[in-house]
Amino acid sequence: MALALQLKDYRLTTAEILYRLPDHPAVLQSYIWQELDLAPQFPILRRFLEFWSKEIDGKLHSVRVGSVTVVKAPEVRLASSVFTLH
Repeated sequence: MALALQLKDYRLTTAEILYRLPDHPAVLQSYIWQELDLAPQFPILRRFLEFWSKEIDGKLHSVRVGSVTVVKAPEVRLASSVFTLH
């Protein structure tokens, strides 16, 4: 199923979510989220963040998102030199 999603232009998306601890609001905690998602709208990440806001006590501080295409056309590089080792 993951390959089928990747062929539909889903990308491996990683989000670093910083949130405040409910008992200690001055302290920030980090949570790493990773899933296949559609860039740049990120509907799956948005759904997760909506769930977080409604169901989890830790108030969101910030979210950093990175995305990369996992399945892509192969790259060809030509060698500029050839060496022989004995």
